[in-house]
Amino acid sequence: MAVNKNALLRYKTIDKCLQNTYRTWTLADLVAYCSQTLYDYEGRDVSVSTRTVQLDIQMMRSDKLGYNAPIEVYDRKYYRYSDPNYTITDIPVTEADMSVLTETMEMLRQFKDFSFFDELKVIINKLQDKIHTENSDKPSIIYLEKNENLKGLDYLDELYQAILKEVVIILTYQSFKARQPQHITFHPQFLREYNNRWFVIGLVQSEDGIRTLALDRIIEIDYDLKTDYQYAQINPKDYYKNTVGVTVLDHHHTAHVVFKVNKTNAPYVVTKPFHHSQELISTQEDGSMTFQIFVNLNFELERLILGFGESIEVLKPRNLRQRIKRKTALAARIYQKKSRNE
Repeated sequence: MAVNKNALLRYKTIDKCLQNTYRTWTLADLVAYCSQTLYDYEGRDVSVSTRTVQLDIQMMRSDKLGYNAPIEVYDRKYYRYSDPNYTITDIPVTEADMSVLTETMEMLRQFKDFSFFDELKVIINKLQDKIHTENSDKPSIIYLEKNENLKGLDYLDELYQAILKEVVIILTYQSFKARQPQHITFHPQFLREYNNRWFVIGLVQSEDGIRTLALDRIIEIDYDLKTDYQYAQINPKDYYKNTVGVTVLDHHHTAHVVFKVNKTNAPYVVTKPFHHSQELISTQEDGSMTFQIFVNLNFELERLILGFGESIEVLKPRNLRQRIKRKTALAARIYQKKSRNE
């Protein structure tokens, strides 16, 4: 259940009071201390009623927040913990809590390549220690795909910090098509992950337009502290609005793509659209479906379509249909050749 900030402060204050067994605590005392705590926190008078504190005590006694606090009244006037060693800050972790903590910890580990993860390590290690002491060692329920051996991951945080601090970098970079590495003075703007690969997007010094560079093609990173950083004024969400993948093309290479998917695979395309612009145009008698998307006609789109093999047919535009037709024909030709094992 949701608990507001002031309520949590009152619970902590009541808990701190009842831990002090060297004095007696009346309801009026607890009201006064809760009011003082909220004043110290808010910087203004906050009226805490007797009824509010009574409800707080009732909530702490219950299992709604997992406290089950052993608060008792003695001499018909004073409040205390029947167990003098009890505190709400040391309550046992429930099985549901353990499940959430375990999966949260595993998901946080996906960001271990960033330096901000170092600040989380102490917290995560404490959680892990708590999990091992409270629960048996179980495999993760949520598994996120990640290639630990992917080249360039060691540059991830360095690039993140350069973007954060607006520092110009000099990349030694070699694309798959280049024979030799080149040195690029680069103004990094943001990082993007696609298909389990990382890319840095930014401006190249003395060039127009945005460039996308793959981290696994970076050989070395140096810094140019004499050059003023250029901010590209681009919003990643808007920048990738018409894009599948990471290759953004101009409006001349953007089109409505119409494609038909057979009955067996159509549900997969319905539940996981190719693009946010996807629309269902029609459903045929044989169960196949025709869709439309408005996207860049880039390499990643072609690979996505080719991945569906014989279950998909591109209807429009004509140039994309011809490219897919040519590539599937080349693929078929490979399998038509007799291999040595046949």
